Amino acid sequence: MPNPALRAVHIYPVKSVAGCAPGEAAVEPWGLAGDRRWLLVDGDDRFITQRTHPRLALAAAQPLPGGGIRVTAPDLDPLTVEVPEPSSTTTVEIWRDKVEAVPGGAAASEWFSSHLGTGVSLVHLDDPAHRRPVNPAYARPGETVSFADGYPLLLTTTASLDALNSLIAQGDHADEGPLPMNRFRPNVVVDGFAPWAEDDWSGLVIGEVTFRVAKPSGRCVITTTDQRTAERGKEPLRTLARHRRCGDTLVFGLNLIPEGTGTLRTGDPVEVIS
Repeated sequence: MPNPALRAVHIYPVKSVAGCAPGEAAVEPWGLAGDRRWLLVDGDDRFITQRTHPRLALAAAQPLPGGGIRVTAPDLDPLTVEVPEPSSTTTVEIWRDKVEAVPGGAAASEWFSSHLGTGVSLVHLDDPAHRRPVNPAYARPGETVSFADGYPLLLTTTASLDALNSLIAQGDHADEGPLPMNRFRPNVVVDGFAPWAEDDWSGLVIGEVTFRVAKPSGRCVITTTDQRTAERGKEPLRTLARHRRCGDTLVFGLNLIPEGTGTLRTGDPVEVIS
């Protein structure tokens, strides 16, 4: 077994839209720099994701210097979106949180509305240090998060994906496997561990940054969405329900909270804190 190491880093500038895999990324208190700082909302200013709009998988966002993004989709011309001036904010809902965000501009909203075939607006999180606290059941005072589902980073391991795919191959929907890691939209992927070893972790150090484990990551219907086609199947939720159930939650991966800042680089050593 190879030495534990960081295999990949992923950033998703727009929540629920395809992102990128840079060789390195800065860790900020609320997550990776540029990760999920943009969000799409419906006419009621409530967040939308691939849960209800799987076509979001077919759009992609690349981060630009200064925090802007370049978005692409098969059916539209690319669009560059600059960070809006924080002259005014609007209140948006994400899960149970009400968060102040800055409107991203008419052009960006029209672009995504055309892609989805329904009216949506793009907003930007201008002040992640103060806008949205992490769930206090798992957080320390003052810890905040971007527009991620609830925690600054999501970690997965290659060995656990291999084990999950082996289980899928033995099930009723074996033809859907093996599944790629992008079904789980992680921020960091590590290898060099035994399958499901992460169940026992309370923290870890990746390169120069220490992380605390908040909890196992509960999984939803997005994991059944092919990120290349936006088509849905049954896996991995059918197999997770049989083998990776924690109460009413199906789990894969870990939610992490940084305990410092620094830079993550592919190949960085990983050390588990017991």
